[in-house]
Amino acid sequence: MLQTKTKTRFEYGRRVERVVAHIADNLDGDLSLERLAEIACFSPYHFHRIYRSILGETVADTVRRLRLHRAASELARSTYPMERIARRAGYNSVEAFTRAFSSGHGEPPGAFRTRFTPFQPFGTGDDIMLPVTVKQFDGVHLATVAHRGDYQNIGTAFDKLGVWASTHGLFDRPRRMIGIYYDDPGSVPESQLRSDAGLEVDPATPLGDGIALRQISAGRVATILYKGPYTGLEEVYHQLYHDWLPGSGEEASNQPAFETYLNTPRDTPPSELLTEVNLPLKG
Repeated sequence: MLQTKTKTRFEYGRRVERVVAHIADNLDGDLSLERLAEIACFSPYHFHRIYRSILGETVADTVRRLRLHRAASELARSTYPMERIARRAGYNSVEAFTRAFSSGHGEPPGAFRTRFTPFQPFGTGDDIMLPVTVKQFDGVHLATVAHRGDYQNIGTAFDKLGVWASTHGLFDRPRRMIGIYYDDPGSVPESQLRSDAGLEVDPATPLGDGIALRQISAGRVATILYKGPYTGLEEVYHQLYHDWLPGSGEEASNQPAFETYLNTPRDTPPSELLTEVNLPLKG
């Protein structure tokens, strides 16, 4: 009986993964209860409860989170009119969009756009820098889901990883969530950018389809602790590589940069998100 229950839980997880992927790929499409329940092969009467029990948030929460994240990216990286961004985020008026965006990001969308275009999340002068700390990283094994494309969309891979971890009982204790980023967005076409969404695991943890084991070795890292929406992380990398590294006397190692997420957008407003950006160093 226990084995049957375990198989059922894993199967439910795979079905919810399909829904999460559909939502991410169809934010402007049919996200009705009937359509999502059909994708998951669940009865519409039970779909929402199963989804929330596995993912830890409602379907409406997922849709709202992903649409507002897309809106933040569009504000910072496009010249789309505010009306268009509000409508794509699911709001019939700029006023309603402004209220929703402000409650999470800590400022209205117009102020956010001004601050991030061009990227200036830490002030208006070139001399304003976040502190860099050189420290010892202890190393970690990660269960990872590969993501290809815009780094701002890696959240979909983290959602898939979260479903897998939940159905396998891996949230029994606090585990680090880490993103590994292999390419420079300024040098590699967006469609070819490579990254991995990772969750700390024991190396002997059985892995499922689409889940790979990665290791970040112990060693010295240069770290910037950034507070704010993920949209601002591009400037953090600029400060780390362009402003700090050349004059630091340090040399980057042959390991990719990685980010450690100290909280999660599922239960934290974007303005309060804490991210450690880590540059592995030689020696």
